Amino acid sequence: MMQDLVVEPSRVIAVLRRRVEELLYENAVLSAAVDQQRDEINELRGGPTVQVIIPGKPTRFALRLVAYAPNGGRLAVLPQHSGFEMAAPLNDVPGLTVTYPAGGLYSELIAGYCEVAVEYAVDGGGWAEPPNARFLRIKRGGESTDRAGVRSYDCPGWSWMLRKVVLYPNSSLVDGKRQFSAVSPGAILATFIQEGQARGALPGLLFDFSTTHDSAGDPWSKTLTLAIEPGKDLLTVLINLGEQGVIDWRMQGRTLQVFNPDMVLGADRAPGPSPVDLRLGRDITEAPDMGTLEDAASAILIGGEAGLSVEVINPSAVTPWGRWETYQSQGGVTDSGTATLLGQNALERVGRERVQVTRGLMFDAARWLPFKHYQPGDYLLAPGDGGEMQPLRLRQITLSVDKDGQVGGNVVLNDRFLEREIRLARQAAGILDGGVGSGGTGGTPAPEPGGRAPAKPQGLIVNASAYIDASGTAQGQITATWTPVAADKSGVAIEVDAYELYARENHAGGIWHQIDVVGETTATYSPLRVGVEYAFKVRAVADAVRGEFSEQTIVLVPDDTMPPPVPSTPIVTTRLGMIHVSWDGLGSAGEVMPLDFDRVKVWMADPLVPGSARVVDSMRVTETVVVPDQPYNADREFWLTAVDRSGNESGQSGHVTVVTQPLVDTDLIGKIIDGAHIVDGTVNASDAVIANTITGALIKALAIDTGHLRANAVTVDKLAAGSVTAGKLEALLILATRIVAGSPTAARVELNSTGLKAFNAGGQETLTVNASTGNVDIMGRFTSGASGKRLVINPNFGADPEIRLYEDDTNYHAITASSSSESGMRIISMRDGDGRYGYLTLSPTSAGVWGVSGSTIVCGVQAQAPSGVVRLYGKLGSGHANSTFARGSVTVGAGGGFSVGYGVTFESDMTPVLDFFDIGSTVYAHVLNAKGPSGFGWLQSANSGASLHDCHFFAWRH
Repeated sequence: MMQDLVVEPSRVIAVLRRRVEELLYENAVLSAAVDQQRDEINELRGGPTVQVIIPGKPTRFALRLVAYAPNGGRLAVLPQHSGFEMAAPLNDVPGLTVTYPAGGLYSELIAGYCEVAVEYAVDGGGWAEPPNARFLRIKRGGESTDRAGVRSYDCPGWSWMLRKVVLYPNSSLVDGKRQFSAVSPGAILATFIQEGQARGALPGLLFDFSTTHDSAGDPWSKTLTLAIEPGKDLLTVLINLGEQGVIDWRMQGRTLQVFNPDMVLGADRAPGPSPVDLRLGRDITEAPDMGTLEDAASAILIGGEAGLSVEVINPSAVTPWGRWETYQSQGGVTDSGTATLLGQNALERVGRERVQVTRGLMFDAARWLPFKHYQPGDYLLAPGDGGEMQPLRLRQITLSVDKDGQVGGNVVLNDRFLEREIRLARQAAGILDGGVGSGGTGGTPAPEPGGRAPAKPQGLIVNASAYIDASGTAQGQITATWTPVAADKSGVAIEVDAYELYARENHAGGIWHQIDVVGETTATYSPLRVGVEYAFKVRAVADAVRGEFSEQTIVLVPDDTMPPPVPSTPIVTTRLGMIHVSWDGLGSAGEVMPLDFDRVKVWMADPLVPGSARVVDSMRVTETVVVPDQPYNADREFWLTAVDRSGNESGQSGHVTVVTQPLVDTDLIGKIIDGAHIVDGTVNASDAVIANTITGALIKALAIDTGHLRANAVTVDKLAAGSVTAGKLEALLILATRIVAGSPTAARVELNSTGLKAFNAGGQETLTVNASTGNVDIMGRFTSGASGKRLVINPNFGADPEIRLYEDDTNYHAITASSSSESGMRIISMRDGDGRYGYLTLSPTSAGVWGVSGSTIVCGVQAQAPSGVVRLYGKLGSGHANSTFARGSVTVGAGGGFSVGYGVTFESDMTPVLDFFDIGSTVYAHVLNAKGPSGFGWLQSANSGASLHDCHFFAWRH
């Protein structure tokens, strides 16, 4: 059954009024466009002699203002403004300035208390409110003598109001601060909002994140342990978390949206087949750049606690006037590794010219438009410093509308250097302030050898970083933070004197080491091994009594992930049929390569063949490499990439294309001389050829066939002695059944019923295929391919046997067997493409037995850099003059001095270490008094009739 629809008249009127306002605004926009086109036509005609009415077309990109009631609904479009400008930055409060005449339509709305939204439309489509486009009309200005009554309004973004909710104290303050122990950013922000709204603050604020997930529905990637003073406002905390790289945030209307960093507000729209590319003349009208060296420095002195002083130098810094120095005091830093990391970060931020990149926007012909195609935080392809297209991060959008409705604006962009400086600043802030961590790797703590009572500090968070030490090696650094302890395990208040931080590698039975003792709740430590998982725990100390350890936090210390600079463009030349590639050893900006630089890869590709790029060589210093065997007159494209010791690879250098030049000028080839014969029509043979000057050696292969020979023209008397050799005969004709006694013994192949045989130029048999058994014998080198991944056996025929496994055309791993200079020694070595190799040496016993059983095995590793590591398993033996160590035990009685022999005289001096087990109650003192390549001696304090002692020793050779 149908019911009567009852609608309040006021609501109908409001809807109709709003639609009329929108139509009036759209009509005003179209009218402005018509007036502009009419004026242009009249100007061309020489004056307004004819009135022409031209149908309007939708504006490419339009903006308008809409008024809302405070925390309420939509009021009306504000159509008669005199111009406005809005700025939408990343992770900050946006701003809006508006001028509006006092007599304009709905001027009373903006003159009162309201919210103002900026909406945009594209190509006449529907209107939409983008993020960070809701503002508060809280500040106004005007001039009483202005007859037009124009008023100005400064409107901060809605997020400005977040400063109006503060954190209140609760019943569990520690040192006057509220403690947040190992919680997500969402938990901290939700605490501010929920407690504030419970008191009546910010009733219109909404948020769409939770304590476990961000606004995109993803789990939080960071956890925090923070102590926040009561009275701190929500906006300050929000901005600080954004500056430290913990979150990204924005407002959508009145809804606060918070995301994991560099995810939703870090979309990479620069790569791919259809990048968002802002191009001059289409999307961009102007491209001013502003650079300064005011803050530049190439050396920094870091001052830490307890007199710690560390100098850090940046060899890649820009130094047109020589060395520039600076100083930085870092309270709380007690180890040199952390000071080095902070110094490197600081120098990275001031090691080059700082450039601000601003790009003016145009809209009529633009392919890409703000908000619709990109937003703050996105990576775009745009002209960088100097105009070269490169990926840049959008940091702010500024848009304006003048009194005629024309839209203008610009974008502020950061290049990869500025983005890296921001990340380094965030890392330094995390080290100095603590409190932010990834939440650990999720690993299971290795079992303890014994149990411990659980009265412990809470909220232990450990954040790990990597840095490069003075030798160019990647090292690990950690910053640990925890909640302060204010009571004993019974809940009674207590004053804590210090905290002890412990760490170990996270494996069963690992030994705990105390790495720091601090009086605060933040500690730093370095160096640690990169790529290793560590466990950490902390305990409090009060009046020399140590409390219970905290729960363990498991953290994987990351390896260095920063690639070296992009190399400079190589210099590529061709000479004598070869391609020469040179590099000056510098980066693309002229910078020196960093300490951990390893090599540059030399890449080559055929530009006409997609996917043909491959590494053809590498360089470690300024040098030139030669690329042979390339076809004449064919394009070859070359570029470089830099690789560091951790395997990080830079972007590509500039590309250079070259064509290999032939050895003989091209104006001769195919015109006069073609190989070894004269081209028809170029020389008259009767005039230019001397009798007997054309011999078989000058005739081009296959140039004379049967059709050119008179019957019976070639007879035995026409052939010079020895002129017919195996090399002159077609391969298919060299059969055993056709070779008679006295035939040539040069390179050839013989095929008969017994199988196949191949001979080299000296007549030596190199290949045999047995027809009956199928066995194949190769006397020489065997390869499974001409290039790329392949297997090569016996590459150096006549030398030590070797097997090579190629990764590409340059790098390979090899296994080689050879004899030692020592009688009876045999060596098997393994080598990689970087020159590092390992070896295994076998020595026979007197019975001639080889192998592990009853013999000596000598294992070792030799490397260029970094130093090699040897892992040995099983029992170790000694007894040879070349052995590395000696070990054994001896039982002795009472006495004042003793000596022990090794049983063999080593080739160099030995350093012994002794251990004693006293049998009885008497304790003796022992001291070494002699050592050498054959044994050692010691003195002991002893009485007559003393008990026996077990002496165990270990000695290693210098």
